[in-house]
Amino acid sequence: MSRVNPVDAPQAIALAGPTASGKTAGALALAAVIGKRMPVEIISVDSALVYRGMDIGTAKPTAQELACVPHHLIDIRDPLQAYSAAEFVQDATRLIADIRARSALPLLVGGTMLYFKALLDGIDDMPAADPAVRAQLEAQAAEIGWPGMHAELARVDPVTAARLAPGDSQRIQRALEVWQVSGRPLSSFHTIKTIADSASPISAGALFSLEPDNRAWLHERIAQRFDAMLASGFVDEARALRARGDLHADLPSMRCVGYRQVWEELDFQATRPEGTPLNTALLRERGIAATRQLAKRQITWLRGMPQRHTIACDRPTAVADLVHAVLARLDGRTP
Repeated sequence: MSRVNPVDAPQAIALAGPTASGKTAGALALAAVIGKRMPVEIISVDSALVYRGMDIGTAKPTAQELACVPHHLIDIRDPLQAYSAAEFVQDATRLIADIRARSALPLLVGGTMLYFKALLDGIDDMPAADPAVRAQLEAQAAEIGWPGMHAELARVDPVTAARLAPGDSQRIQRALEVWQVSGRPLSSFHTIKTIADSASPISAGALFSLEPDNRAWLHERIAQRFDAMLASGFVDEARALRARGDLHADLPSMRCVGYRQVWEELDFQATRPEGTPLNTALLRERGIAATRQLAKRQITWLRGMPQRHTIACDRPTAVADLVHAVLARLDGRTP
């Protein structure tokens, strides 16, 4: 087995891209080809795949796909628990070192761009939760509503407010809490600390991104995948999570795109006469729209990462193009 030159080769390869861009297929193809040179292990960069019992709505890799190559940071949290970008950086950094110690190549794959940015640029330690401040914010929200709280956030931290919906109570509350506790906007914690390229586990030229030339192609893929989720029992999966009794709509897990829309439709159904069927058509429309908005935000994040090497995911040769570009980087050539 020929090995990658240890001097020129990056310590890890990263594959990003918006939802439904083909990251799983691309990662498995890379693992198969690179695996002829050296072992590969995949580190998930996805804030939804960390949750156990959330399989259909997260498009989690199948058991067969997971068996093809070792995967990490999947099914590591109960949906009741939170998982932060700082925790991801700690876990991913440790895993990269462990995988390299096994003479294998870490392949980081996912679409949670804050995780990628934190790993690339670093992230400051943000203040811990303050129950007293949170209680005060909740009382204020009860008076003026979360859109009013969003307006207050726009006054003190316009950068964060611009990326949050006026009804995103959890994130608005956290951003205002950080401001009140530290006197600094939440956005400053995401940008103020910078890691030198030599210190980042993802070196220059090792970040690859699957992005469509034609956005309509991605929209069609999103619709097809959401339809497949519904056909595979997505609603039943969400019902089972609700039936636990300890989960609620404001948890980070239940605010994941798709789950949030199903939860809201189930809430609405519960207010209707017994036996009223779920409005699947409306759920489909809202779920697809929310997923398209997620993809738009992901692409915006990616455009802020100039070091990435883009692959047109809507071309028939996308997987082959990706493999060729990554192999070129591993061989010390420019993709």
